Order: sequence, then structure tokens, then C-alpha cells
Amino acid sequence: MQLQYIQKGRLKIANQLEQFITQDVLPGVQLTAEDLWTKFAHALPELLSINQNLLQKRVSLQQQIDQYCSTRQAVNVQEYKSFLTQIGYLQDSPNDFQISTQNVDPEIATMAGPQLVVPINNARFALNAANARWGSLYDALYGSDIIEQTSGSKTKGYDGTRGQKVIDYSRKWLDIIAPLKTGSHKQSKNYAIDNGTLLVTLADDSIVGLKSPEQFVGFQGAIEQPICILIKHNNIHAEIQFDQDSVIGQQDTANIKDICLESALTTIMDCEDSVTAVDAADKTLVYKNWLGLIKGDLTATISSGNKQTIRSLDPDRQYQSSTGGAFSLSGRSLMFIRNVGHLMTTDAILFDDKPIYEGIMDALVTSLIAKHDLLDNGVFKNSQAGSIYIVKPKMHGPEEVAFADLLFTKMETVLSLATHTLKIGLMDEERRTSLNLKACIKAAKDRVVFINTGFLDRTGDEIHTSMQLGAFATKASIKTRPWLNAYEQSNVITGINSGLSGKAQIGKGMWPTPDNMADMMQAKIAHVRSGANTAWVPSPTAATLHALHYHQESVFNLRMNMNVQVDGLLEQMLNIPLLNDEKLSSEQIQNELDNNVQGILGYVVRWINQGIGCSKVPDINNVGLMEDRATLRISSQHIANWLMHGVVTKEQVEKSMLTMAKLVDSQNKGDDEYINMTPDTQASIAFQAAHELIFKGKEQPNGYTEPVLHAKRQELKKRAMQ
Repeated sequence: MQLQYIQKGRLKIANQLEQFITQDVLPGVQLTAEDLWTKFAHALPELLSINQNLLQKRVSLQQQIDQYCSTRQAVNVQEYKSFLTQIGYLQDSPNDFQISTQNVDPEIATMAGPQLVVPINNARFALNAANARWGSLYDALYGSDIIEQTSGSKTKGYDGTRGQKVIDYSRKWLDIIAPLKTGSHKQSKNYAIDNGTLLVTLADDSIVGLKSPEQFVGFQGAIEQPICILIKHNNIHAEIQFDQDSVIGQQDTANIKDICLESALTTIMDCEDSVTAVDAADKTLVYKNWLGLIKGDLTATISSGNKQTIRSLDPDRQYQSSTGGAFSLSGRSLMFIRNVGHLMTTDAILFDDKPIYEGIMDALVTSLIAKHDLLDNGVFKNSQAGSIYIVKPKMHGPEEVAFADLLFTKMETVLSLATHTLKIGLMDEERRTSLNLKACIKAAKDRVVFINTGFLDRTGDEIHTSMQLGAFATKASIKTRPWLNAYEQSNVITGINSGLSGKAQIGKGMWPTPDNMADMMQAKIAHVRSGANTAWVPSPTAATLHALHYHQESVFNLRMNMNVQVDGLLEQMLNIPLLNDEKLSSEQIQNELDNNVQGILGYVVRWINQGIGCSKVPDINNVGLMEDRATLRISSQHIANWLMHGVVTKEQVEKSMLTMAKLVDSQNKGDDEYINMTPDTQASIAFQAAHELIFKGKEQPNGYTEPVLHAKRQELKKRAMQ
């Protein structure tokens, strides 16, 4: 279907996008359509030129690195550093500085807790994430593998035996969240408020207070019989809820029916790796959902059997203070919006009849929508500090960060926003950014509120950058090599040394297996102990459980005793994780290949055929992994590298693709909307997309998957309309 455009001077805006902005977004933001498009068009020539030049520099640098690597079988780190400096890939580290970001909400600056990332084109997911600010610990435990299954827990209805294990497990955590002067919450049988003090009666009838009485900050219900006690610990909250008439409350010696934890302090509403927005219609839906979240009127209808419920944003939570008077806490996660990176263009807006860069369009429209929050046009407030939070992914080095800073400055002018209203979150997921992170932070030092690491994209870029040097190790081995730990350490240390502590988030990556919460509880405490004050989790349940880690350890206290020296980390990051002399058996090679191919096909088939950009995808062993586009980058680059260096052959890869396509089809046989790739793989656009990602992986800009995916998804949509 041919796009219809509305002409605005040198601009042409796709009809549905222009109507949405004119009719739904502009009313109430103190801007006219004429002013908006005139100012935007005035800013575009400079922005488009810089963006294009930066992308050309990426190509030039990669060509020089390819040439360097193709003439060597190994890299001397000091020599390599000199070469990277000479070509401008590696820049001199700037003098010490501290970021000067102002007007940052406490959820980002002074609090530590889990972070969700959710595809914004799925209204139900987005609402679930926004409402995950508070989560039931009892529900999270009862529904996860942390509490072992019993025969009773596999039947419908409430299993009292399993419920008691949940209660016992939670009481142990109460001793961490709200330690008593003496004794344990395990023996509590009554909670009362006396003269502003919380008193707990134990099994032996002794009455004790909290070890730190100031932790009791509020309650709900009557003071003589509160239905909720609010505790503050490590600057986050927990509710002890009571109901003597509920099934669980009757089972509990103190009539506790639940412990509700402040969980996902922040959520990234994602326009990028977890969505499939390939045209003006898709982008308009993305923007509509963002407007609904900002104005507070987004809803989603949930069907369960014959029952339908309407989901919407949760209200604030109301309390009485322990010292008298009422107060409230936000009922919703503080929202970031993740724009796309600098690479892709979009025909949703044309300038002089040419598509503009999608990241520039995102900056305009998502910021315009968020202005409603600044003007109090919504049901709720997102930022109490008057800021708009934008995560900017896939930037390569300080110049690209400086361009994002300029882009945001230009958009502030276009939208009549105060300077530095637009805050930036820097994704440290490209090698040129990692090696120059201090300079990247400095390039946005007046607006940076977030840095975060990401193994999948970062490894994909590592492979692509050094593609010519040799065959890379297996993905499992790559994780154990010195470069990865150095990368993770450098991110935290550089962030602390640059003054992010108390002003911004330092984050860590995703836990990929949402069904394996017991393993997550063992492993993800390491993210807190690394000094990160947030880390990504795959679900609201995971957010509630991971919140316990931030009670277990105080990130800000840990940072005071951390070694913040960066000596040697740069050299370790340049220790490229090649296969080297490691010998792999034919079985190991085939297993690695099949694992990569199955992961690519399992994700691509949903992306292309169903427009699903983030979901729980079964791996080759039927373990559900929360996948977004980053998994394609690492896997396709890994296979492309092995093809180039003869570890696998073209015939071997194609045979694996056919075998794994059959497996993926069988794994999805219960999905009525699923479209099989087999037996006619030549006719399957999804299969051909995966084929191109692998066999043309070396040619893709920086190993990105977006160009292939967008083209193939557009092809499928056109076929569906014929």
C-alpha cells in the first residue's frame, strides 16, 4: 500500500503519523503544528549531515581494522592500541570530571532496584511493567521454582503446604528487611503500633521493636488494627499486609497475608530491540502507546476464558505516617523511553523527498509526547523532577554521544523545553564506546542519567570488529575470557569515577531465563555486589524477587569500599576472545552451530511472520529464553565468523538450518498464528531472513540485524496485502 503524505514545507509526514500528532499529541503542549514542523525542518539539515558522516566514519574505521587484522594471526595489545589511536578509534582519556546532571528523580539517582525493559508496542506488557513498581512476594515465590513443587501445588486451587513454605521463606527475608532488636520475625504473632513505634509480639509473648525504629514509616487502616505496615530499608520500601479473614492470613500466626515489595523502580519502554516497528503504521502505534502511558489513559483488555478485564495504570499508594499525617508513594515504575540508534532511516517522514534517520524522528516525537508529563496533562506524573528520560542505544564512541547530545539540544529548542530537560541513558554495548567510555560520559555530562552493559550486543560487535583476525571461541568460552569481566568492571568503575553515584544509574544486563528464578536468586546478587544500582529482569515476578537483593546489600555502601582503579582494564578489553589453539571436536562444533541456528530461527520466525520482537523463545533444549534482537546479532556474527575461517562450511550451515527449522516449527505447533518455515523454506520469508543474516553477516553494518529484518518484514506485509 502506497504511503500517503501531508506536505509541510520541505517535509512530508505520513498521513497516519501526521494526524496522530496533530489530533492527539499537540493539543495541550503549547505548540502549533506550523511551529513544530517549521522548527523541525530548520534543524534537520545539520542533523542529517552529521548523522550521515558518523555512519560513514563507522565504515571507514571498520575497513581500516579489517585491513589491520587480515594481515595478522595475533594481536600485540600495545601495538594494537597505538594503531587504534592512530586511526581515531581509540581516543585519549579525558581529565577527571564529574557529571553535572540536574533534576533527576530519586528512582534513578539515589535508589537501587530492578529495571524492566518492555516492548512498547504491546500495551498489556507495557502496563504490566509500569505497574511492577510493587509486587507480591508471596505470589512471586508461590509461582516460581524457588519453592520446590509438591504434588499438591500441581493441582488447581491453593496448596496450603506450599503456602506455608512461602510464608517461612518470606519470614527469613523480613529479618533482613526489618531486623528486630532481638528475636526473629519467624516467631512473630502480632504487629502493633504504639506511640509511633512498631512493636512485634513473639511466640514467647515478649514484645520487641525494630533494631532501627526509624524503618517503620507508615501504615494503612486503623492504627489499632493496621492492614498494612510500611517499612523502609536501603531506601526502598516493603509492605507487611494483614488480613485475618483471608486464606493465607488465617494460616499465618500473625495474620500476615502478604509481603509486598517495591520492585521495578524504573522501566524502559522500548522502541528499539524488542519491537518490530518497520513502517509509519508501526511507529504510530509505538507513539500512541507512549502517549497513553504518559497521559495515564492507556488500557488493555485481558481475556481469560469467558471473563474480560480492563488493565490500566495503578494509582499511587496512600499511607498514614508513623508520626501523623498522610503521604503517598508512586504506584508506578518511573519510565524511560528507549529510542532507536543512529543507523536506520524511516519513510514515515521525508525531507526533500528522502527518508530521515529514525532516531531523529524518535527524539522529536517521544519528547513531544513526554512534554505532556511536564505540563501535568496526565492522570499521573512520571517525573516529579521535570525531566524526560531517553535511553540511546548502539552509539559508537564519544562523537556519536556528542551528536545525541546535540540532537537533544535541538529538540529542546524545537519543543520549547528548558536546556537539559531531555536526559540520556547511554547503552555501553559497542566496543568503541567501551574503550572510550569516560569520554562518552563526558560528551553528555550535563544530561547523562544512565549507563548499562549488554553482553549480547557487545559480543556481537566484538566479533564483527575483529572478524578478520581469526575464529572466535564458543559463546560459553567467550563469557569466561578476561575481556568480558574487564568490560563489566570498567563500566561500573568509570561510572563511579565520573560522578554517577547519587545522580544516575549504573546498570547491568538481563537475566535471560524467566522460568529459572532459583538460579537467578543465586546469580544476580553479583550485579548488586559489582556496584550497579540497577539490573535488567525479564518479568514483574523477577523484579519482585531481584528486589530482595537490594535489601540484602546496600549498593551505595558497597561503592564506598570499592577499588575504583581502571589500570589494566583497557588492555584486558583488547584481549580478543579467539579460539586460538583450543581444539573443538566435530560434535562440539555441530552443537555450537545448531544452538546458534536454532536461536536465530526461533526468534526470526516470530519477528518476521508475527511482528513479535520480544518473547520467551524456547532454545534447542526447550528452555524458555527472553529474547530480543540482540540474540540475532551475536549468533549471526558468530556463525559468519566461523564460516569465514573454515570452522564450519556453507553446506554444514545450510543442513543445520533445515534441521533446526523443523525443530522450531515443532516447538511452535501449539501456536495457531504460527507460520511454518518447512517444508518449503524457499517460500518462507522468515527462513530467508535468517539465511541472509548468517551468510551476509560479515557485510551487515557493524553486524546489525535491523536492515535485513526490516526489509523482510516489509516484504511479508506487502505479500499479505496482495
